[in-house]
Amino acid sequence: MTRLVLVRHGETEWNREGRWMGQTDVPLNDKGLAQAEAAAQSLRGQPLEAIYSSDLLRARQTAEALARATGAAIVLDRRLREVAQGEWEGQLTTWIQEAHGDLLTRRRIEPLDAAAPGGESVRQVQRRLFPLLDEIARRHPHGRVAIVSHGALLAIAKVHLLGLPLETVWDQEPQHASPEEFSLEVE
Repeated sequence: MTRLVLVRHGETEWNREGRWMGQTDVPLNDKGLAQAEAAAQSLRGQPLEAIYSSDLLRARQTAEALARATGAAIVLDRRLREVAQGEWEGQLTTWIQEAHGDLLTRRRIEPLDAAAPGGESVRQVQRRLFPLLDEIARRHPHGRVAIVSHGALLAIAKVHLLGLPLETVWDQEPQHASPEEFSLEVE
Protein backbone atom coordinates (compact mmCIF):
# COMPACT_ATOMS: atom_id res chain seq x y z
CA MET A 1 0.00 0.00 0.00
CA THR A 2 1.29 3.44 -0.97
CA ARG A 3 0.87 6.37 1.39
CA LEU A 4 0.08 9.65 -0.42
CA VAL A 5 0.57 13.02 1.25
CA LEU A 6 -1.54 15.46 -0.76
CA VAL A 7 -0.49 19.11 -0.52
CA ARG A 8 -2.19 22.00 -2.25
CA HIS A 9 0.14 24.86 -3.20
CA GLY A 10 0.30 27.96 -1.00
CA GLU A 11 -1.73 31.11 -1.60
CA THR A 12 -1.29 33.34 -4.65
CA GLU A 13 -2.47 36.89 -5.24
CA TRP A 14 -5.12 35.49 -7.57
CA ASN A 15 -6.42 33.26 -4.75
CA ARG A 16 -6.60 36.30 -2.49
CA GLU A 17 -8.43 38.32 -5.16
CA GLY A 18 -10.90 35.53 -5.97
CA ARG A 19 -9.58 34.94 -9.51
CA TRP A 20 -9.78 31.55 -11.19
CA MET A 21 -6.28 30.40 -12.14
CA GLY A 22 -6.69 27.07 -13.85
CA GLN A 23 -3.44 26.45 -15.72
CA THR A 24 -2.31 30.08 -15.78
CA ASP A 25 1.18 30.14 -14.23
CA VAL A 26 0.89 32.37 -11.15
CA PRO A 27 3.55 32.49 -8.38
CA LEU A 28 2.97 32.25 -4.65
CA ASN A 29 2.57 35.50 -2.74
CA ASP A 30 4.40 36.13 0.56
CA LYS A 31 1.67 34.41 2.55
CA GLY A 32 1.82 31.44 0.17
CA LEU A 33 5.59 31.16 0.56
CA ALA A 34 5.16 31.15 4.35
CA GLN A 35 2.40 28.53 4.06
CA ALA A 36 4.65 26.33 1.89
CA GLU A 37 7.45 26.63 4.43
CA ALA A 38 5.07 25.74 7.30
CA ALA A 39 3.85 22.66 5.41
CA ALA A 40 7.45 21.68 4.77
CA GLN A 41 8.34 22.02 8.44
CA SER A 42 5.35 19.84 9.38
CA LEU A 43 6.86 17.07 7.20
CA ARG A 44 10.49 17.55 8.33
CA GLY A 45 11.96 14.29 9.58
CA GLN A 46 9.21 12.18 8.03
CA PRO A 47 10.18 9.74 5.27
CA LEU A 48 9.19 10.63 1.71
CA GLU A 49 10.44 8.58 -1.24
CA ALA A 50 9.59 11.34 -3.72
CA ILE A 51 7.61 14.52 -4.26
CA TYR A 52 5.43 14.49 -7.37
CA SER A 53 4.47 18.01 -8.37
CA SER A 54 2.57 19.94 -10.98
CA ASP A 55 4.96 21.84 -13.20
CA LEU A 56 3.12 25.14 -12.60
CA LEU A 57 5.18 27.65 -10.59
CA ARG A 58 2.94 27.87 -7.52
CA ALA A 59 3.08 24.10 -7.04
CA ARG A 60 6.81 23.93 -7.83
CA GLN A 61 7.55 26.61 -5.22
CA THR A 62 5.60 24.58 -2.64
CA ALA A 63 7.31 21.33 -3.67
CA GLU A 64 10.74 22.98 -3.43
CA ALA A 65 10.04 23.93 0.21
CA LEU A 66 9.06 20.31 0.93
CA ALA A 67 12.19 19.02 -0.80
CA ARG A 68 14.45 21.31 1.26
CA ALA A 69 12.84 20.05 4.49
CA THR A 70 12.68 16.33 3.65
CA GLY A 71 15.51 15.74 1.20
CA ALA A 72 13.11 14.01 -1.21
CA ALA A 73 13.57 14.51 -4.95
CA ILE A 74 10.93 16.36 -6.99
CA VAL A 75 9.34 14.73 -10.03
CA LEU A 76 7.49 17.30 -12.18
CA ASP A 77 4.47 15.99 -14.07
CA ARG A 78 2.09 18.02 -16.26
CA ARG A 79 -0.72 15.59 -15.42
CA LEU A 80 -0.83 17.20 -11.95
CA ARG A 81 -1.76 20.59 -13.39
CA GLU A 82 -4.95 22.25 -12.20
CA VAL A 83 -8.22 21.74 -14.04
CA ALA A 84 -8.06 23.95 -17.14
CA GLN A 85 -10.66 26.70 -16.70
CA GLY A 86 -10.75 27.98 -20.29
CA GLU A 87 -12.45 31.38 -20.59
CA TRP A 88 -12.75 31.60 -16.80
CA GLU A 89 -8.99 31.77 -16.19
CA GLY A 90 -8.03 35.14 -14.75
CA GLN A 91 -11.66 36.10 -14.13
CA LEU A 92 -13.13 37.00 -10.75
CA THR A 93 -15.69 34.62 -9.26
CA THR A 94 -18.24 37.45 -9.27
CA TRP A 95 -17.83 37.92 -13.03
CA ILE A 96 -18.17 34.17 -13.66
CA GLN A 97 -21.35 34.06 -11.58
CA GLU A 98 -22.82 36.99 -13.52
CA ALA A 99 -21.70 35.88 -17.00
CA HIS A 100 -22.05 32.08 -16.64
CA GLY A 101 -24.19 31.50 -13.54
CA ASP A 102 -26.22 28.68 -15.11
CA LEU A 103 -23.10 26.84 -16.27
CA LEU A 104 -21.39 27.34 -12.90
CA THR A 105 -24.43 25.82 -11.17
CA ARG A 106 -24.54 22.94 -13.67
CA ARG A 107 -20.84 22.31 -13.10
CA ARG A 108 -21.47 21.98 -9.37
CA ILE A 109 -24.44 19.62 -9.84
CA GLU A 110 -23.00 17.60 -12.76
CA PRO A 111 -19.21 17.74 -12.15
CA LEU A 112 -18.34 14.80 -14.34
CA ASP A 113 -19.05 16.45 -17.70
CA ALA A 114 -19.78 20.16 -17.17
CA ALA A 115 -16.83 22.50 -17.73
CA ALA A 116 -15.98 26.16 -18.19
CA PRO A 117 -16.10 27.24 -21.86
CA GLY A 118 -12.87 25.89 -23.36
CA GLY A 119 -11.95 24.21 -20.05
CA GLU A 120 -11.74 20.67 -18.73
CA SER A 121 -14.42 18.56 -17.09
CA VAL A 122 -13.80 16.28 -14.10
CA ARG A 123 -13.99 13.29 -16.46
CA GLN A 124 -11.15 14.73 -18.57
CA VAL A 125 -9.02 15.34 -15.47
CA GLN A 126 -9.70 11.80 -14.23
CA ARG A 127 -8.33 10.46 -17.55
CA ARG A 128 -4.96 12.09 -16.88
CA LEU A 129 -4.87 11.79 -13.09
CA PHE A 130 -5.92 8.20 -12.38
CA PRO A 131 -3.24 6.55 -14.57
CA LEU A 132 -0.63 8.72 -12.83
CA LEU A 133 -1.87 7.63 -9.39
CA ASP A 134 -1.58 4.00 -10.51
CA GLU A 135 1.97 4.65 -11.79
CA ILE A 136 2.95 6.22 -8.47
CA ALA A 137 1.49 3.27 -6.54
CA ARG A 138 3.42 0.82 -8.71
CA ARG A 139 6.69 2.78 -8.34
CA HIS A 140 6.27 3.08 -4.55
CA PRO A 141 4.23 0.01 -3.53
CA HIS A 142 5.14 0.27 0.16
CA GLY A 143 6.38 3.85 0.24
CA ARG A 144 5.22 7.30 1.20
CA VAL A 145 5.21 10.08 -1.37
CA ALA A 146 3.94 13.64 -1.54
CA ILE A 147 1.80 14.99 -4.35
CA VAL A 148 1.87 18.78 -4.67
CA SER A 149 -0.87 20.11 -6.88
CA HIS A 150 -3.95 22.32 -7.01
CA GLY A 151 -7.31 22.59 -5.26
CA ALA A 152 -9.66 21.12 -7.86
CA LEU A 153 -7.27 18.38 -8.99
CA LEU A 154 -6.64 17.30 -5.39
CA ALA A 155 -10.40 17.36 -4.70
CA ILE A 156 -10.85 14.91 -7.59
CA ALA A 157 -8.08 12.73 -6.15
CA LYS A 158 -9.60 12.83 -2.65
CA VAL A 159 -13.07 11.78 -3.84
CA HIS A 160 -11.44 8.85 -5.66
CA LEU A 161 -9.20 7.84 -2.74
CA LEU A 162 -12.02 8.07 -0.18
CA GLY A 163 -14.66 6.42 -2.37
CA LEU A 164 -16.98 9.42 -2.01
CA PRO A 165 -19.79 10.31 -4.40
CA LEU A 166 -18.49 12.43 -7.27
CA GLU A 167 -21.14 15.05 -6.54
CA THR A 168 -19.17 15.97 -3.39
CA VAL A 169 -15.99 16.79 -5.33
CA TRP A 170 -16.21 20.57 -4.91
CA ASP A 171 -16.63 20.12 -1.14
CA GLN A 172 -13.30 18.30 -0.95
CA GLU A 173 -10.98 21.11 -2.03
CA PRO A 174 -8.08 21.18 0.45
CA GLN A 175 -6.79 24.26 2.24
CA HIS A 176 -3.60 25.86 0.98
CA ALA A 177 -0.43 24.00 2.02
CA SER A 178 -2.19 21.69 4.50
CA PRO A 179 -0.83 18.15 4.07
CA GLU A 180 -3.42 15.34 4.12
CA GLU A 181 -2.45 11.65 4.06
CA PHE A 182 -4.25 8.83 2.24
CA SER A 183 -3.67 5.20 1.31
CA LEU A 184 -3.66 3.91 -2.26
CA GLU A 185 -3.79 0.26 -3.26
CA VAL A 186 -2.26 -0.79 -6.57
CA GLU A 187 -5.06 -1.64 -8.99
